Amino acid sequence: MDEPLRVLPQLLLPWFAGNARTLPWRENREPYRVWLSEIMLQQTRVEAVREKYLRFLAELPDVNALAGADDDKLMKLWEGLGYYSRARNLQKAAGAVVAAGGFPRTYEGWLALPGVGEYTAGAVCSICYDLPCAAVDGNVLRVCSRFLADGRPWNDPAMKKEYKSRLEAVYPAGRCGDFTQALMELGATVCLPNGAPECGRCPLSPHCAAHRTGRETLFPVKRDKKPRRGEQKTVFLLYCGEALALEKRPADGLLAGLWQLPNVPGTLTPQEAAEQVTAWGAEPIELSAQLQKTHIFTHIRWDMTGYVFRCARMDGRFVWADDAMRRREYALPTAFRKFLEEEGKSLV
Repeated sequence: MDEPLRVLPQLLLPWFAGNARTLPWRENREPYRVWLSEIMLQQTRVEAVREKYLRFLAELPDVNALAGADDDKLMKLWEGLGYYSRARNLQKAAGAVVAAGGFPRTYEGWLALPGVGEYTAGAVCSICYDLPCAAVDGNVLRVCSRFLADGRPWNDPAMKKEYKSRLEAVYPAGRCGDFTQALMELGATVCLPNGAPECGRCPLSPHCAAHRTGRETLFPVKRDKKPRRGEQKTVFLLYCGEALALEKRPADGLLAGLWQLPNVPGTLTPQEAAEQVTAWGAEPIELSAQLQKTHIFTHIRWDMTGYVFRCARMDGRFVWADDAMRRREYALPTAFRKFLEEEGKSLV
């Protein structure tokens, strides 16, 4: 078959050499650093990852340190990145690597590690070991679907599998890692989503079927997603002096084992909220503010009403932490940190 993707390496490799961003995980190709970056970057923007990646490496510089890290410390280092199950799987995989005496050197070996899917296995194996293993994510599928003007739904798993096979057939020997990163870079910086490709800067433009026919914004085609389920919550910011009430979430389910602001299902009125605080034994003195926040997870939308109460006593069901202690020791998911950020702007 005359594979139109065969021209990609000769077009992308020179472009990547002159246009690659300087990123901390590209300083070397040590497996721990590359693997950590790929897990952090899943569904998270580069700008949000950069500083957290460096902080994580400073605290847990190698796989042995990660395997032995305390859970609260690990969650605190992951704070703000979301999808916290990634961090727990990262640690489980680190334990398996330490037990095995080192990182796997095959695609199958990486795929067997907890939390490592086809994309991460392909990225690590190509970048670290120069194996012809494609890492096909949304960025890469977008590039390919536009390049070929492919009208099939790009979120169809069969399409992802097909492009993985087709790309691996054209991987350049000795430059596998560079080719993987070049595809990623093009999708992240030039062949942008939401109808905004910068075709004037794209090395693929002369060969791109969508560009040649002026149909760039029509690709990729997406299959309709199921609507998110909505949930209402009432969230409490309870202060006793400078101490804020925190509690730990259940060990399973959404945001498992993380710290949170106290909350209950449904939307309570101010009077009902005060009664709830009284039932907890914290003796509300004053309702300082009422806040509204929304947080979107992959399949769930939280519509949250927040109440800021000044309390007379520290009820024992909660951990009460001042701001310095909270920042140092307790990882709060973004859904709850939004209230603290808003409260800081409006009340302090």
